[in-house]
Amino acid sequence: MSNNSTAEIRQKFLDFFNSKGHQIVASSSLVSDNDQTLLFTNAGMNQFKNLFLGLDKRSYQSATTAQRCVRAGGKHNDLEHIGYTTRHHTFFEMLGNFSFGEYFKYDAIRFAWELLTGVQWFNLPKNKLWVTVYATDYESYNIWYHEIGIPRERIVRISDNKGSTYASDNFWQMGDIGPCGPCSEIFYDHGDHLCGGPPGSKEEYGDRYIEIWNLVFVQFDRQADGTMLRLPKPSVDTGMGLERIAAVLQHVHSNYDIDLFRQLITVAAEITGAPHLCSKSLRVIADHIRSCAFLVSDGVIPSKDGRGYVLRHIIRRAIRHGYILGARDTFFYRLVAPLIEVMGSAADQLKLQQNMVERVLRTEEEQFYQTLERGLSLLENALAKLTCDTLDGETAFRLYDTYGFPLYLTVDVCRERQIKVDEEGFKRAMEAQRKRARAASSFGTDYNSMLRIDQGTCFLGYQHMTYSGRVTALFSDGKPINVINNSINAIVILDQTPFYGQSGGQVGDSGELKVANGIFQVVDTQQYGQSLGHLGTLRYGELKIGDQVTAHVDQTRRNRIQLNHSATHLLYSTLRQVLGEYVVQRGSLVNDKYLRFDFSHHQAIPLEQIRIIEEIVNQQIRRNLIIKTEIMALDAARNKGVISVFRDKYESQVRVLSIGDFSTELCCGTHASRTGDIGLFSISSESGIAAGIRRLEAVTGEAALTRLHEQSYLVQQISQILKTDSNKLVHKVRDLQDLAKQLEKKLQQLNSKLAVQEITVLNRKIRDINGARVVVSDVKHLEKKILRTIVEDMKNKLGSAVIILANVSEGKDQVSLIVGVTSDLTHRINARDIINTLTQQIGGKGGGSLEIAHASDSDPAGLSAALYRIEQMLVETL
Repeated sequence: MSNNSTAEIRQKFLDFFNSKGHQIVASSSLVSDNDQTLLFTNAGMNQFKNLFLGLDKRSYQSATTAQRCVRAGGKHNDLEHIGYTTRHHTFFEMLGNFSFGEYFKYDAIRFAWELLTGVQWFNLPKNKLWVTVYATDYESYNIWYHEIGIPRERIVRISDNKGSTYASDNFWQMGDIGPCGPCSEIFYDHGDHLCGGPPGSKEEYGDRYIEIWNLVFVQFDRQADGTMLRLPKPSVDTGMGLERIAAVLQHVHSNYDIDLFRQLITVAAEITGAPHLCSKSLRVIADHIRSCAFLVSDGVIPSKDGRGYVLRHIIRRAIRHGYILGARDTFFYRLVAPLIEVMGSAADQLKLQQNMVERVLRTEEEQFYQTLERGLSLLENALAKLTCDTLDGETAFRLYDTYGFPLYLTVDVCRERQIKVDEEGFKRAMEAQRKRARAASSFGTDYNSMLRIDQGTCFLGYQHMTYSGRVTALFSDGKPINVINNSINAIVILDQTPFYGQSGGQVGDSGELKVANGIFQVVDTQQYGQSLGHLGTLRYGELKIGDQVTAHVDQTRRNRIQLNHSATHLLYSTLRQVLGEYVVQRGSLVNDKYLRFDFSHHQAIPLEQIRIIEEIVNQQIRRNLIIKTEIMALDAARNKGVISVFRDKYESQVRVLSIGDFSTELCCGTHASRTGDIGLFSISSESGIAAGIRRLEAVTGEAALTRLHEQSYLVQQISQILKTDSNKLVHKVRDLQDLAKQLEKKLQQLNSKLAVQEITVLNRKIRDINGARVVVSDVKHLEKKILRTIVEDMKNKLGSAVIILANVSEGKDQVSLIVGVTSDLTHRINARDIINTLTQQIGGKGGGSLEIAHASDSDPAGLSAALYRIEQMLVETL
């Protein structure tokens, strides 16, 4: 065995299968473009799922990939194992080869054996390899034994071992129904110096025998009733973890000892000041920087739910382990650059976005340190209410799950007060949360209920707005039908159509399908695998399968969409020119009314830069550049410098859109012929939608002109109101702002004097009740801000005190209540309880904290009686 680097192993795998006729397909995004049932891409086959389901076709029948994967949520969640085992990761690379009906078991097994044992490839000792097969898969068994020559004792049959038929470690299934088939796993024997038995034995969970490759033979389609239908074109799906095979080829037992992790762990130790490289916390940090950096690069931003929540959890887990190592300042983001270096070519896209990724991670770190302070405050409040010597597990878990406050800090704080933490209760709460997360996974979609369309649709909309086509399928409520003869909602599939199906941010076309005796109104067009579905309602007549129709696209609407789409490409290139080449598209929407463009950028765009962006786009419009498309090889497009995130939706031949010498991108949408057709471009809004992600909305053509006219009219109206020339409008507004500040300052001074006078009056009303100084009074015509100032000032000066003030507004007949209680008394009586008692007596709504609370009421009639009763209650309570 040669001591290959991880990068060399990755490339050698791809080169091997490319030499066997496989198309090398780039890793898809960690966020699937075409599968909303997945939280993250978690296997090499994800980007090919529609091929396995028969919903898609490609120009190749076999492929190989090095797919980036994340398993940290939903069905596959390894997060809590990271750092404490030798082989679990949140992020890993899955090497795979795939056949979509081209070859099956014999070639898949032969390829695997040649790669693993071939002298010019991985050159593993043959006597170190064991294999497993599904118990009734005699075909695979015979290939391994008779063709490959593996001794019987190293071929293990695995039967159903998970409680039901076909429920086995060696039987793969996409979900409860759908494509499935037997597996053949390949194990590597690390040697008898490690404990553990071969696969299938009672000792199989030891560390000696490690699975390195799984060959899945997809040959059945499981129905909802359990029936197993044989697929007409059985397929192959394999997966080999790059980190695991690297450990074998580099003569180490733990994945964390391979070259890639050794470098990351060394840098993490330097940054955090960790004294020992063997720390589990360093493993966590080295693992987590990979998933976090690539997730942010692929458009995931830390947030309170969904993918963003999982990312935030991973980031905070890494930061907590840095805290364990002694880090007290931001450090995690500093690992992005070392990560790019060790990942080599696999991090090319990440390198382009390095600055943005670092900013997102650093911002999250800074916010989390504030969260730690908040968590400490919440913990203090929980401990203040404690009536025993143990903090319950639910509270500890709520601090951890909702506020990111780690359990070990909760335990440390409680230990100082001789208080225990119910860690078993914490674990139960965590397990309940995990069950909810698993239940939320929707990967068990009923694929048999999806639209099954054998024929594809030829799209002719690049050249035509009207064209004839034949009805090949009809659907209503997801079920196939033969005829439409009333106004039901339906989907019409044609063999060819000029209608564009929603894709790449561009909305679907609308229009009409005309038949001899009817008209079908199309309100939207969607893609269903290789077919285009026309969604709408039959206005009159009848439409049936086989009918010849004339498809008319709403040309006015399509033209507006095309203008906005072409303007979007101009905007993207302009943003990269003005803000920097690190700007990457994060989403878009192009319809007939406006365009929306989301992109990576760390801060709001100043008005002056927005003006520059608008001007550059309009310059390109005035140049009247030719907009053209051409089909070229994917590699040629890359070499040409085409702007794109190369994802799984691109085949070996791609459509390249060029706008003069200004913009070149991959795009399958429809466009104007020249930039001059756009007419005018105007940005209508700029906003932030997530950390590190900005959004621009803009209009073009007539909509842009209308917006400019509205803005001009608005300026004229404001100028008339302020009695000034429009050219002096900004100076006039600034003068008014200065005057408002001066008046505000004078008002604050008057309010301060008024507050002092009122406090002097209230001091005469102070009562002493069992050592507490109490003021209960109504005041007249004071603003809420003054009331708050009075209460806060009296609390600070009186020591132990309860202050209750009621203010009746002049002319409004409305009551405002405010209650202040000093912290030393809140265990006996608190502001929130007092407010609730008052509102129960006189009505209104209130709320607040233990020390200060507010309420409002529109009826002052019962106020005096309520204040008297509350004063009597204080005498009894204090």
